[in-house]
Amino acid sequence: MAADITMKQLRYFVATAECGQVSMAAAREHVSQSAVTAAIAALEEILGTRLFERHSQGVTITLDGNDFYNHARHVLDSLNDAVHKSRSRAHEIAGVVRVAASYTVMGYFLPEMLARFRASYPNVEFELHDLEREALEQAVLAGDVDVGVALLSNATDIGRFEHRSLSRSPRKLWVAPTHPLARIERPSLRDIAEHPYVMITVDEGEASTLRYWKREKLEPNVMLRTGSMEAVRAFVSHGFGVTILSDMVFRPWSLEGKRIETRELKTAIPHMDVGMLWSKTAQRTAATRAFIDFLAYTRQL
Repeated sequence: MAADITMKQLRYFVATAECGQVSMAAAREHVSQSAVTAAIAALEEILGTRLFERHSQGVTITLDGNDFYNHARHVLDSLNDAVHKSRSRAHEIAGVVRVAASYTVMGYFLPEMLARFRASYPNVEFELHDLEREALEQAVLAGDVDVGVALLSNATDIGRFEHRSLSRSPRKLWVAPTHPLARIERPSLRDIAEHPYVMITVDEGEASTLRYWKREKLEPNVMLRTGSMEAVRAFVSHGFGVTILSDMVFRPWSLEGKRIETRELKTAIPHMDVGMLWSKTAQRTAATRAFIDFLAYTRQL
């Protein structure tokens, strides 16, 4: 059965899971919508389960689909890493790379990247630092860390650093399926302002949120401010409020197994940009250069 599954089917499935729409997945993979639809249908037949629930706004991944997504993503990432490893070095690289990351990056982006890097460079160790953005920037400038991985969209005076964007994650509305806003295909900030809002505060979440609200001369009706992402999921999934957060931190269920859905926004708001920062002047070790090159190469695939 597994032999009947192709890499192309996995790519189209993963793209659909990450985009939430067949049309967007097809555009990302530069193929027709019918090719993506056929690939998903073939996978569902092979696996004997539904991978997506279809609705007017696109598709929502099922519980079985989410489980398969984790495996499919691992297969594709492993192939990409194998290609990179075969091209990237002729001799073993060893040493320590000092990496600082902010809360969101440390929890939702960095662990997978470090694991994949370690598989290709087993003799490189990491010294990890969990820092707020301002402290992270200062540590990079002072040479206390080799690489900072943070939200570049929050960075101040980015020209002080060498930097590379790694991931641009769109922000969408998170909503319970039974919430009134779930019935609107593309709600605007004005629509959202009429309902209670759950505000995440970590990684300057409130400041970055209020910037685009103020640009529209609106204010969110905040019913809860919290630094806990699981609290956000819990209150949204139970219908107490809604929130706007990036796809990178989205999960379709709360800890209690309550459903969460996303909606694209009618109002244009900035994406969340994750990237690397490193010093313009500090000497970089072979291990640090390998780490920077690996992340830059991996995120292009």
